[in-house]
Amino acid sequence: MRVAVLDDWQGVAESAADWSALRARAEVVFFHEAFASEDDAAAQLADFDILMPMRERTPFPESLIARLPKLKFFAMTGKRAGAIDFAALAKRQVVTSYSLDGGNGEATAELTLGLMLAAARAIPAADAAIRAGGFQAGVPAGTQLAGKTLGLIGLGRLGSLMARYAAALNMNVLAWSPNLTAERAAAAGARFVPRDELLAQADVVSLHIVLAPTTKGMIGARELGLMKTGAILINTSRAPLVDEAALIAELRAGRLVAALDVYDREPLPADHPLRHLPNTVLTPHLGYGAIEAFRSFYSQGIENVLAFLDGAPIRLLT
Repeated sequence: MRVAVLDDWQGVAESAADWSALRARAEVVFFHEAFASEDDAAAQLADFDILMPMRERTPFPESLIARLPKLKFFAMTGKRAGAIDFAALAKRQVVTSYSLDGGNGEATAELTLGLMLAAARAIPAADAAIRAGGFQAGVPAGTQLAGKTLGLIGLGRLGSLMARYAAALNMNVLAWSPNLTAERAAAAGARFVPRDELLAQADVVSLHIVLAPTTKGMIGARELGLMKTGAILINTSRAPLVDEAALIAELRAGRLVAALDVYDREPLPADHPLRHLPNTVLTPHLGYGAIEAFRSFYSQGIENVLAFLDGAPIRLLT
């Protein structure tokens, strides 16, 4: 058996878990770079029986799955991944398991908080100035968050954590989601308002909503146009929630600030315009990826593969 551990872009997989039991029964190969294309992925993975991908990294459409003749087991992280065709895996009778990070969204929420602080106080620009030999010259004056308004689109686990963080910063918190009620919002420390009102009033808008056909592109040119000049948009959820072209237009006009952890194409292309806009804070999809999450992902993933090899698979996606 050959096992491919995919999408190890930070080089943490091998040290995050004990692979010895699996290595005693199979050849384990770690992939540290993104595939150049679907053809590249098909060529490099064609001889593997088991794949262990990291969610939201390498896409697995039906066209790629059909080109992996030896694939028998797909041990993914998480339970949801929009870029993986689970129906195509089932059609091929590929057994699919999941592993969870063991947290409650804290890692992503903490990164969101960090992005909010970094954007409000221009921390990346200040760090770059110091490293370039300068000091305060050219570093924008930041704004304090106390007394400002945070607008949360989505008030589930992550949104509720952000509401608590904002309260600690003495921020006002507004919230909206399609099924949110005023009572549920109040219980989380927020005030429920219509979406357009939230966009117009918030100094910071943070997205914490599931990507679905009804939410794809929900923040487009009209919605961005409702936001205050100088407001911060944070997206640590899913890139397609926001119309990227419309956001880039607002950023180029200097009207908004964006703090982003997710992108329409990942890794973000080297020539992508977001890389060159000064009113952005960018992280490379680090949201859930704290070391504690990787330890849980890979430890459970190894358990899943060993159980499959024993003929009694566990944590199956149905």
